[in-house]
Amino acid sequence: MPRVISGLAKGRKLYSVPGTGTRPITDRVKEALFNILGADIVGATLLDLFAGTGSVGIEALSRGADFVRFVEWSRPALATVKKNLRHCGLDDARAEVRFMDAFALLQQAADRTFDYIYIAPPQYHGLWEKALRLIDAQPQWLAEDGWAIVQIHPNEYRDVALEHLAPFDRRKYGSTLLVFYQLMLRS
Repeated sequence: MPRVISGLAKGRKLYSVPGTGTRPITDRVKEALFNILGADIVGATLLDLFAGTGSVGIEALSRGADFVRFVEWSRPALATVKKNLRHCGLDDARAEVRFMDAFALLQQAADRTFDYIYIAPPQYHGLWEKALRLIDAQPQWLAEDGWAIVQIHPNEYRDVALEHLAPFDRRKYGSTLLVFYQLMLRS
């Protein structure tokens, strides 16, 4: 059962989404991710696409993020995100839960920029690449020094030609690969 690793809600166990439609991030990968983000998560904003249980966004809020938008299209997953936020005492103004398709959101003009955009869609459908291309087409979703972070199975990864985003790091943890993208500097 996943849990909150650090911060205000440390140790709280998170409810799982019923069924097999989601693949929650393991505590090991989540801890590695937040070790990479470090203190930069304090005061940051995060867009949690394909939120699932809400584990990544909840961890960010627990560690001091200013705002997290959870985007989920599955009704059972959406209910689980809300239940986990309440359970952790993080269902306040810093958390916004949206029932909508992540791609539909990314096709809209950005209503705010995010320091981090976390992309963890269902595996083996190329959805991570589609989301990344939409962010690349509307880079105003990402803060100037922000990161888009993709969570996929290592077998899914391939180089993607992008205009505004470039990968700058990859970390493999067993059957999970985290790929980090940032906006390219214009000269």
